[in-house]
Amino acid sequence: MTPSLEPYDDSRRGAGKAVSGLGPALLAAAALATFSAAAATQNREALWRVVQMCRINYAITGAAFPCLEANVTDGVQRGYVILRSLVGNPDIILSPTRKISGIEELGLAADGAPNYFDMAWNARSVLAREGQAPIAREDVALAVNSELARTQDQLHIHIGCLPKDVKQTMAAVVRELSPNRWRRLDRPIKGMQFWARTIGQDSLEGVNPFRLVADGLPDAKAGTATIIVAGVRSASGGDDFVLLAAIGDRSHAGSDLLKGSCS
Repeated sequence: MTPSLEPYDDSRRGAGKAVSGLGPALLAAAALATFSAAAATQNREALWRVVQMCRINYAITGAAFPCLEANVTDGVQRGYVILRSLVGNPDIILSPTRKISGIEELGLAADGAPNYFDMAWNARSVLAREGQAPIAREDVALAVNSELARTQDQLHIHIGCLPKDVKQTMAAVVRELSPNRWRRLDRPIKGMQFWARTIGQDSLEGVNPFRLVADGLPDAKAGTATIIVAGVRSASGGDDFVLLAAIGDRSHAGSDLLKGSCS
């Protein structure tokens, strides 16, 4: 259980507009240099460097290149960028515009913390190709890898689609779950053993999965949890989510549950 959570401190927030000394062309070249898969595999800070480049480019030019989107409406301390994953499956990720190493940061579960899962869920439309029909909520899931399995030391939430077998598993287990308590699943999913519960509403507004895991699973020590949030249809036919948490798995990443495309 997460000890002594302090209210989220955004006293350093600011839009970050006062940036000078780097022209757009130089920023673009530097961003591309750090955005390569080779750089990401060799440097655990590669993602953070890209996030900074996206924010600076956005502040100077209004374009978030090489990210798809930047949002600092509520200040850099509560903002985020959307970009394609640096390595692995070509899924989409959301990363904060402030430095957060990963899931082990206690402030993520604190009162008043930015709701990054809600931001990521609301960004799922980027998964659809131009001209493609919206993707069904049951096809989409969000994943945060544990400190034990991640490749980058900047918090990021994977936004992707579920392969058919995982989607079918989600549809089956939702009938066994409750929004009021955690249950250990009797079947592994992609080699991972999960605790699971439902969320009991059709959006993630006002819901903090980081806190639900920290408060509900005492063994989820800082950094050891993998968190998955998947859209499902509830047993009564309404829109809901399944929240999954795997504890202490060093061999698998939660993003492995997502497939490389939504086709």
